[in-house]
Amino acid sequence: MATLSKILLIFLGAGIGANARYWLGGWIQVRTGVAFPWNTMIVNISGSLAMGILMAVLVRGSLGGNGRLFLAIGLLGGYTTFSSFSYEVVGLIQERSYLYALWYILGSNVLSILGCALGYIGMRAVTGA
Repeated sequence: MATLSKILLIFLGAGIGANARYWLGGWIQVRTGVAFPWNTMIVNISGSLAMGILMAVLVRGSLGGNGRLFLAIGLLGGYTTFSSFSYEVVGLIQERSYLYALWYILGSNVLSILGCALGYIGMRAVTGA
């Protein structure tokens, strides 16, 4: 596949993923408030779950290289927000919200890893791979 085509697939996927993150994050924040960054945490966990499902599909060979570029690198790369996560942890620490910072670090990391494993194992079980 030509380099320009790869760039466009990633670009399109990332744009969709970033917009999904923005709109979903805003929707969550309106409902949960700003004291704790539930929006970023939920996006990270759901993105990790989606990555686990996608990687199980890719391992099975059901999607070609174009699907990987668009979905894994583009869409989910634009959707997940660990750079925002890092910034928000620093903010919680600066506000001396140490318990929130600890819960955010542990909750985001542990639940995202579990989400990815659950998605991967679940999809492998469903597809028989």
